[in-house]
Amino acid sequence: MQAPQSTVDPSEIAKFEAMAAEWWDPNGKFKPLHMLNPCRLDYITSQIAAEFQRDLTVPSPFEGLRILDIGCGGGLLSEPMARLGATVVGADAAEGNLPVARIHAEKSGLDIDYRHATAEALAEADEQFDVVLNMEVVEHVADPLSYLSATATLLKPGGLQICSTLNRNAKSYAMAIVGAEVIMRWLPRGTHEWSKFITPDELFDLLKQAGLMPVDRKGFVFNPLGWSWSISDRDLSVNYVTASTKRT
Repeated sequence: MQAPQSTVDPSEIAKFEAMAAEWWDPNGKFKPLHMLNPCRLDYITSQIAAEFQRDLTVPSPFEGLRILDIGCGGGLLSEPMARLGATVVGADAAEGNLPVARIHAEKSGLDIDYRHATAEALAEADEQFDVVLNMEVVEHVADPLSYLSATATLLKPGGLQICSTLNRNAKSYAMAIVGAEVIMRWLPRGTHEWSKFITPDELFDLLKQAGLMPVDRKGFVFNPLGWSWSISDRDLSVNYVTASTKRT
């Protein structure tokens, strides 16, 4: 059998493997994600609860759901999903991230299936999930449409994909490249390539071409005065997130 084509960009993988040991350091190279994570989780949990009619006030609201965290890194999203009762597979093309993720999950008493795998390989193996978390990955792949087609294949009919990325405009260049990498030094220089950023309309079009139905999009907005993130219905100018479903 011919090996599945991969949209992995080796240079992008190398960037994140170089930072792997710092995934769980809230003041390290992944400080921006630690700051953003509560906001991401609010959106993710509310979308899953609405789509699958789950009550977030009960102890394990996502019990019975199988969730894929693609590009899981150190497990910053995989662990909360497991705590909410989901069966979680965390997959990452950067193999160096996975020992960090496994050790942290074990110390936290969580059973998470971490794998060194791509979306294409999982699709080739006929894996199926109720939810795919596809957060801050699409701007790092070589072929966004092929990648999103693979993640769509991984969804069961009626499944939900949450996909976040960065808008492409002058403000996102100033905030995500100049601000985060040069001035604040939250991330090493070269972590992001502005030319790979995707506008919300472009992402919606890609999701539709991949066979999904976009149903929502929101912005993640950073407030430098309050040093905090919030969800916005209108401001998608830099970081933003989408929800889409698979109907067939």
